[in-house]
Amino acid sequence: MRIKNQKDFFSGLLFMAFGVAFALGATDYKIGESARMGPGYFPLMLGILLAGLGAAIAFKALTIETPDGDKVGLWAFKPLVFIIGANLLFGVLLGGLPSIGLPAMGMVVAIYGLTLVASLADDAFKLGPVLVLASVLAATSYLAFVVLLKLQFAVWPAFVTG
Repeated sequence: MRIKNQKDFFSGLLFMAFGVAFALGATDYKIGESARMGPGYFPLMLGILLAGLGAAIAFKALTIETPDGDKVGLWAFKPLVFIIGANLLFGVLLGGLPSIGLPAMGMVVAIYGLTLVASLADDAFKLGPVLVLASVLAATSYLAFVVLLKLQFAVWPAFVTG
């Protein structure tokens, strides 16, 4: 059988791998049943759904012809590095890094750091729109997590709040 769309085929395989991993990981917890769900029920169902979606995408890639085969290109290392780096920076800024003496900077600083570093992955970086996006994300996150959900974590750095 010939792969007729490489991108969809490998995307489907990736979805299936993550779905199977989630479903297998969920079996370590009590599953329960639909009426009385355990902590493993949702990840199990999500894993099964993700694996099924991946199988459908991979099957489509094997059956429906595309003009050029939609070949998989080279890795885009610049976006990959900046997106992963932005997420790591977010974790470090949000929780701090005690091993080097860096205190937690809080949610607002972490969101600004995440947005600024992740936006560097694009070739058309413009500081103005990025700062607007970071401000909207910070305000929305504050409203959602601190005001509405009443989660207790640092919003600002400790040296600012005292």
